[in-house]
Amino acid sequence: MVTRTGYLGIDAGTQGLSVIFTDDQMRILATGEGGYEMLPGLGPECSEQHPGDWERALEAAMADLRRKLAAAGIEMEVLAIGISGQMHGEVHVDELGRALGPARLWCDGRNEAEGRELTERLGVKCPKRLTASRWLWTIRNQPEKAAKVAHITTPSGWIARLLTGQWNLGIGDAAGMFPIDQQSLDYDAARLADFDALAAATMPTAAVRPLRELLPRVRRAGEDGGRLDAAGAGLLGLPEGIPVAPAEGDQPAALTGSLIGSAGQVAMSFGTSVVANSVGDRPFVGIADAIDHFCAPDGRPINMVWLRNGTTPMNTVVEMFAQVVDPGTGGRSAGFAAMMPQLLAAADDCGGLLALPFMDDEPGLGVSRGGAACLVGLNAANATPGNAAKAMLLATMFNLRIGSDLLERQGFPRTEILLSGGLTKTPALGQILADVFNTPVSILDGATEGTAFGAALMARYRALAIAGRPPEWSAFLSGHASGTPTRFTPRPAAMRTYAQIYDRYRRLVALHGSLEALQPTNGQTAP
Repeated sequence: MVTRTGYLGIDAGTQGLSVIFTDDQMRILATGEGGYEMLPGLGPECSEQHPGDWERALEAAMADLRRKLAAAGIEMEVLAIGISGQMHGEVHVDELGRALGPARLWCDGRNEAEGRELTERLGVKCPKRLTASRWLWTIRNQPEKAAKVAHITTPSGWIARLLTGQWNLGIGDAAGMFPIDQQSLDYDAARLADFDALAAATMPTAAVRPLRELLPRVRRAGEDGGRLDAAGAGLLGLPEGIPVAPAEGDQPAALTGSLIGSAGQVAMSFGTSVVANSVGDRPFVGIADAIDHFCAPDGRPINMVWLRNGTTPMNTVVEMFAQVVDPGTGGRSAGFAAMMPQLLAAADDCGGLLALPFMDDEPGLGVSRGGAACLVGLNAANATPGNAAKAMLLATMFNLRIGSDLLERQGFPRTEILLSGGLTKTPALGQILADVFNTPVSILDGATEGTAFGAALMARYRALAIAGRPPEWSAFLSGHASGTPTRFTPRPAAMRTYAQIYDRYRRLVALHGSLEALQPTNGQTAP
């Protein structure tokens, strides 16, 4: 066995937990996985997991990692540990450090009204995913439980507590719990007082502590996130005393893993949902339904445009034509392998087709119900699988641009889009994105996508800080770029065509309320 020094990254996602071990040059040597699921039998809008399941998954993932390292003849010596996890969770903990039942997750939708109320009261966007929105709901709906709570944290914060015995949290994950003041780089003190006043006025019988006493301490990249204590060492099977980086949320960790840290860089990930995270050079002014706000690990403001309707509408069109004629052979070929070339070959204007992709609701655009996805302008000349699939893809990109335009109006820079997620399986789709946004698009080759890798990078940055020689955060990230990215430059003719289609699309979205009214309710035929 050969001993290799390096960094351990831990990521607690919605569907499972992963760990990676890199060498000291950030080359991944092995990974490990552990699984868990949502708690069964819950009511509508309820999404919960038990913190104990994360702990068991961490043990399983570490065992899996060790098996793979042993098979490669490697014994690991961990220099530092990084943690990331699904944001916006609500883990309740009592005075003795015990979890008070299951944790509510980011996808739990029971507190939409509280999110709207806090947005109006605090004067800053407070989505229903914000942990503070959940906590206000808990105070009102579970006052006996609320009275027992001594700490509130997130999944990554809970794992950090298991490993270090401390209540610390990275500023990006903390911003998903409560709004951050960009001057102090801590929770906004005035808004905390306002929250406590609202909670006391609406539920005076709930003997809850001030929110500031319940929240974890805010830490930035490189700062002290604690060290592995005896309990944490036993859980991971590692020596005590290993430094732990401040635990971060999955979105800040994903930005880190994609080496994004400079103002003007935008990380776009296309999957079942779509996220565009823009690094800002100042805070956003005002409230916009389409934009959420959190922080990068170094505290820089991040503006996030999030779409529930991601690639699913396009995928659905592909599945509709799951057996299509392969133009190259004349035979029949299944699914994406046959459809993607047809999508790429379709004209920029899709032959005049226009699509709405709202198979589900889209809160940022004011779409409260799904089921109104449609194609407009269908005729005998443009009725091709490629046109239909491309129109749905463009509609998703246009929805993302609607939110991004709000940032452009405030003068936020957009110098480069770094694309990740399922769309990169067909890299040429990056050209369409570049044309729609009039912005260069890159698909990184050297940076490993993934929040666990981002966590490992944060571990390395913590080790550099302990050594007293950490570079500036964005310089640290750019220093890890390697390989040759695939790049796409906007094409003037295509940009003009997409700009015209975008204008038509915005008018179509404005008509969505009328289309929504035609949808069936509770399985009944629409009037």
